[in-house]
Amino acid sequence: MSKKNKHENEVVEEELLTAEKETTAEKETTADETNADIDPVEELKSNLEKEKDRNLRLFAEFENFKKRTSKERIELFSTASEGVMVSLLPVLDDFDRALSEIEKSDSAAHLEGIILINNKLRENLKAKGLTIIVTNKGDVFNADIHEAITQIPAPNDDLKGKVIDVIEKGYVLGEKIIRFPKVVIGH
Repeated sequence: MSKKNKHENEVVEEELLTAEKETTAEKETTADETNADIDPVEELKSNLEKEKDRNLRLFAEFENFKKRTSKERIELFSTASEGVMVSLLPVLDDFDRALSEIEKSDSAAHLEGIILINNKLRENLKAKGLTIIVTNKGDVFNADIHEAITQIPAPNDDLKGKVIDVIEKGYVLGEKIIRFPKVVIGH
């Protein structure tokens, strides 16, 4: 590069720096004038309103959090025993089968003992929130509460789309279905 070009570049750079300094000084003056135009009381009121709004939002969010966690806690307590209840359902099924077999025999003493034990177990489980989903033959099939394990031809037209047989009882713990009733439906 020639000396003349270097000198021209230096002059241009100096002019640019001078222009930047002037622009910066103008901006500072404008900012000072703007700050002088805003009343300090108004600025404080504006900041106070912003903080009040922020505080109100945080309070509302905290209240929603408390409600949500208390609801979750209640649900947890109501279904905390779900694992134990599910493991006891086969025992209840065995009691039902034992009762039906003993009723066929002539052993009244055994039948009475089994009925007492069965009733005591069921009452204790009912006190803990376990209830049977009542499903009878002839009920309309509802996929939300029934589990169809098979379909067979309906013996008559009245039983089409209805429960023909209940294979396994269903149970509800609190408001949650822990086992759907297994049914046979007619088509």
